[in-house]
Amino acid sequence: MSSDRVIKVANVAKCYPMYAHPRDRLKQFVVPKVRRALRASPRQYFQEFWALKDVSFELKKGETLGIVGRNGSGKSTLLQLICGTLSPTSGTVETSGRIAALLELGSGFNPDFTGRENVYLNGAVLGLKKDEIDAVFDEIVDFADIGDFIDHPVKTYSSGMMVRLAFAVQAQVSPSILVVDEALAVGDAKFQAKCFERLKKLKESGTSILLVSHSTEQIVTHCSQAILLEKGEIAFQGEPRQVVNRYLDLLFGKEKGNFQKVRSKAHSTDSEISSHREALSSVNTGQDIFSTRLGYNPHEYRWGDGAAKIIDFSLSADGYLYPTILEVGQQIELVIVISFNDTIIRPILGVTIKTKEGVTVYGANSETLALQGLDRLSTSGSVAVVRARFECRLAPGDYFVSLGIASQQSDGVVPHDRRYDSIHIQVRANSSFFGLVDLGLELCLEECSL
Repeated sequence: MSSDRVIKVANVAKCYPMYAHPRDRLKQFVVPKVRRALRASPRQYFQEFWALKDVSFELKKGETLGIVGRNGSGKSTLLQLICGTLSPTSGTVETSGRIAALLELGSGFNPDFTGRENVYLNGAVLGLKKDEIDAVFDEIVDFADIGDFIDHPVKTYSSGMMVRLAFAVQAQVSPSILVVDEALAVGDAKFQAKCFERLKKLKESGTSILLVSHSTEQIVTHCSQAILLEKGEIAFQGEPRQVVNRYLDLLFGKEKGNFQKVRSKAHSTDSEISSHREALSSVNTGQDIFSTRLGYNPHEYRWGDGAAKIIDFSLSADGYLYPTILEVGQQIELVIVISFNDTIIRPILGVTIKTKEGVTVYGANSETLALQGLDRLSTSGSVAVVRARFECRLAPGDYFVSLGIASQQSDGVVPHDRRYDSIHIQVRANSSFFGLVDLGLELCLEECSL
């Protein structure tokens, strides 16, 4: 292995035997040996499950590799092979230097030992001598920030306290390779910020980092390269933004080659909505093809009495239809198609944008925005097209758009079609601000004399 290469994975595959019944394990252990002794053809009492197939990559000193993929794609299996807790069925894994790993919450901790005892136990597993652990013990305790609980049994810790201590041990011993598998998701925002600052320092000192995360923002921000795993194989490898885009395409069923330029200027007229109508065939057919559009979230929550339905949408950014990713500052246009099965008096169209955690970033409706004329188009059998425009000022991350059509009646608001979290959008990382929304803050320095 070259001096600057710390990980080399070559044509690695991992197969697990899957037994339909417990007795099949005994059969597989005994019968093949008997059949071989009798010179009979062997039989197999299990099915093969290939968690990984022909995976190859290299990681150099000081690089950070992000690994993304859907649940069951083989991410954790790959990390365990690199850490040496599993052996590959075929292929080779070569590593250089000390490996520190956070593969799962509490791994390597004895629940009956105190935090202090587990620090020394973990350090010994990593190959450190007692005096070496003594030298960094205060830094570990300070980083974990769990106070007097350091002398309490780990089994009394919360999940957040456990991951604090586990990360503190692994990060403070300055390993050659640090493996983190979604463990930081347990910590609060303040702790995560401290962890990523520590990861940055480790990277600068030459530590190579493997980061598995479902947070696409973390992968883009902190990784120098990334890998997308799908069904145990490398589906795509390269620059983090490109890999994340492919991951989102895979996750939400998007396809390539569907970008189409449309006219979408800040002061375009209503007649220019015809460009969107070319993509919205539902306007003429009245068919509900909402779920066929790029960006549709198949896990949406939909309900209502069906008197009116939201049957289609188109989304554009700076005039490009169905973008995979949005940029801060782009002009976004969302066109919504509503089919009225009954005549609706005083219809209300609502739009809400939420974070992936469910926090509402923005919400408004045709009543609060005083939209005129929607009631004239809400007769039975008619189709209405509504255009919503806004400038993307969202922080980097994943968001979901919810849509709804209801009506105001004497006994309250009656929902006709609520499509919660029906459209997924992602905003690319931007370092000009932090928080949820870019408020366009301007700083001005004025000089004054005393």
